[in-house]
Amino acid sequence: MSIPAARVTERHRVFLVDDHPIVRQGLTLLINQEPDLVVCGEAEAAWPVPAALAALNPDVLVLDISLNGPDGLDLLKSIRANDTNLPILVLSMHDESLYAERALRAGANGYIMKQEATERVLVAIRRILRHEVYVSDRIANTMLQQLISKQIHSPQSLVATLSDRELEVFRLIGDGHGTREIAEQLHLSIKTVESYQAHIKDKLSLPSARALMQRAIEWRLSSDST
Repeated sequence: MSIPAARVTERHRVFLVDDHPIVRQGLTLLINQEPDLVVCGEAEAAWPVPAALAALNPDVLVLDISLNGPDGLDLLKSIRANDTNLPILVLSMHDESLYAERALRAGANGYIMKQEATERVLVAIRRILRHEVYVSDRIANTMLQQLISKQIHSPQSLVATLSDRELEVFRLIGDGHGTREIAEQLHLSIKTVESYQAHIKDKLSLPSARALMQRAIEWRLSSDST
């Protein structure tokens, strides 16, 4: 974690959480050139964030989902348990069709993919600072259609039935991680991970661990291509 020495009180203070230094550097350059925004601090993992937020009292938090250790959704839920007012924007590479609604349910005020143009990030930050919600037009339309129809028939909807932790395990399986690696990365026991894997197989109607791995890899490949 690094914290700039200067505190600029007349600008909205932004705290960044992302495990990629290049992303944090790029966001810092983008935000600091704006007259009304300034990055007041950053972190690459979840564990230092609560203390940093208490010390810096930022006006908005920009948070990635994929972090070393506990993921961004876990951190988001933890923050919301203690602070219901801090505007939080999730900025992630993960497919918004699966993660945007989850992030909003967990307490985010907005969700934007890293593939979006840089000016959209600034639009999203300013919108949630005004206590509004930011999602892409595509997701807003999708959520509205789901609300109206109350039915989703696509194969992707099966993955959407996974819990947040199950989806995290499923994603790591698709990235090629074995059970022990997943347990170490998520700080869980191997038995707990195996239990999540069993639940995932049941929800996706998969007959075996091999089928689970193949489905997870196919899903990750299709997610990366979108």
